[in-house]
Amino acid sequence: MVSGEVTVVNESGLHLRPAGVLTQTCIKYKSNIYLYNGERKIVAKSVLNVMAAGVKKGAHLRVECEGPDEQEALQAVIEAISSGLGEGVVYTSEDRVF
Repeated sequence: MVSGEVTVVNESGLHLRPAGVLTQTCIKYKSNIYLYNGERKIVAKSVLNVMAAGVKKGAHLRVECEGPDEQEALQAVIEAISSGLGEGVVYTSEDRVF
């Protein structure tokens, strides 16, 4: 078993679209993949489980993978979440340098 941590960067948290992208990423791997939001354990291969968890922007998640391709799965999940799950990062005017 391997684990790592990642912060959710999506402005609206893990709503339907990013939850679907995360689930599609996870089902490519044979390993069991779980997310922990505090004490809550989330089955990452279930879009309903991910959405029902109500994960908000800024949440610190622990990703846990166990199985034959656990290292690759961990890397892919952490990379997907930290990159915004296809939604990109929204910048405010204070974030821009002119």
